[in-house]
Amino acid sequence: MSTVAWIAVGSLAAWGWLLLGQGFFWRTDQRLPAREDGTAGEDGTPGEGSRYDGDGSRYDGQGRDRRRRPDDADHDDPKRWPSVAVVVPARDEAAVLPESLPSLLAQVYPGRAEIFLVDDGSEDGTGRLARELSARYGGLPLTVATSGEPEPGWTGKLWALRQGIALARAHAPEYLLLTDADIAHEPDSLRELVVAARTHDLDLVSQMARLRVVSAWEKLVVPAFVYFFSQLYPFRWINSPGARTTAAAGGCVLLRTEAAERARVPESIRQAVIDDVSLARAVRHSGGRIWLGLAERVDSVRPYPRLADLWRMVSRSAYAQLRHNPLLLVLTVAGLAVVYPAPPVALCAGVFGGDTAAGWLGFAAWAVMTGTYLPILRYYRLSPWLAPLLPFTATLYLLMTVDSAVRHHRGRGAAWKGRTYTRPETAPDP
Repeated sequence: MSTVAWIAVGSLAAWGWLLLGQGFFWRTDQRLPAREDGTAGEDGTPGEGSRYDGDGSRYDGQGRDRRRRPDDADHDDPKRWPSVAVVVPARDEAAVLPESLPSLLAQVYPGRAEIFLVDDGSEDGTGRLARELSARYGGLPLTVATSGEPEPGWTGKLWALRQGIALARAHAPEYLLLTDADIAHEPDSLRELVVAARTHDLDLVSQMARLRVVSAWEKLVVPAFVYFFSQLYPFRWINSPGARTTAAAGGCVLLRTEAAERARVPESIRQAVIDDVSLARAVRHSGGRIWLGLAERVDSVRPYPRLADLWRMVSRSAYAQLRHNPLLLVLTVAGLAVVYPAPPVALCAGVFGGDTAAGWLGFAAWAVMTGTYLPILRYYRLSPWLAPLLPFTATLYLLMTVDSAVRHHRGRGAAWKGRTYTRPETAPDP
């Protein structure tokens, strides 16, 4: 066989392993843990005897509407609702705050809950706007604080989180909800997170918010971001007791305060650029139980209309994920090239170059790849015709990763909102 055909063999073998041996990463059924009565949590996989409808309704076997309302009282909810402090680090978020903050203020929660928004050196009036929104919408009490410039050895977001958590601890909350300023929550989001944590005795419950997919570039790139993340950190592995694979989604993390203190969060991860993964590892290493899944009604409202916007989002932390290791970079680039672009190249070699073996092998690998991408496109309610474009999207991510390494070695490191971390530490080893 030709060299191209042998590369296609390697690609097909890799896809066989990814399909069956990587924690079924491509499935999208990891949602909030099911309730004890057999119903699901927030739009999760329904329990026995129930059927789930995509608009948030639930029906019993006879088709009767069992839709949950935020003020419903279910027998399986915690008997004593724990107190929760919502901590929101915010830096120059005036553009998205009118969409996200009102959703937190409007949380319908039976226990005591309050919000601490930390203005992380904003220059666009973020803090002032937060106070105005609180006065306009009412709801949960809001405290707005400023963090000042981070001390040496701290990334900006974690420094802001430190200030917010310190303020929250003065009120002795049992749980902390760490959520980004661009995340909008349905009114029962906090309630469902607490139910999941209490029912299943979890120290950390995290949901990967549904990212915005409006522009053409968002539709092409964003679902692949979640797909690659779950490929690297299969949710099923993370959620298995005793698992070593560990991650969280920083936009929505419910954390038991006791677990945060035991893990010395955020001090123990103060230099991490990929702070959500570092947070989850710190909690698990200290003996905590964690869970990660996809959200159905927790959404990111931050727009990434241009390719340049998405490029910056990915490249700022891609090389940190590889521990700033040049060898890992080379291996990653080679692996991505074999797994993603190689199949369509092999198919073209078969169609246009007469290499029949390469063509069929490339077609088979591309077909498996396309099939694994369809569930995440359905989750984002996008056309299945985007699935065959995954090799092109993966090539973009490959270039973003290389660009991230180049920026790091030029001393520009991870840059975000006016701050540059030239030599940030990576997440600790699992």
